[in-house]
Amino acid sequence: MSSDWKRLARLFVERFWQPTSACMTCMPGSWGNLMSLAHWTLALQTGLATGILAVLLTFTPATKLYANRYGNSLVVGFLTMLGDAYSHTNHYGFPFAEAITTGVISGLLTLAGSYLFEDHARRIRAIWARISG
Repeated sequence: MSSDWKRLARLFVERFWQPTSACMTCMPGSWGNLMSLAHWTLALQTGLATGILAVLLTFTPATKLYANRYGNSLVVGFLTMLGDAYSHTNHYGFPFAEAITTGVISGLLTLAGSYLFEDHARRIRAIWARISG
């Protein structure tokens, strides 16, 4: 597999789990419906839509935003808002409230992941080394 395809596959997987996790967290009744097939279907649709949009964005000049962790978080949060708004209707009071909340949570997950998983999870390995002695 060429390095470009590996990079796109990795990008898709990263951009799939972040919005899916955010959607599972932000949907009303999330923790009570954790085993619900309908709940998972909506979260996976949001993740799939966001992942596809993120890969398509790599073919535009906006791909430069992925190089900066804050730009990357902003892009992923915005794409998650679009994916969430596309995937299902709003469950909160005012229009697009759920999509906005899901996008913000996804952006924060992306930012946290960029700190934790950079350099082959250097920070996680350092913390584990301190804990395990």
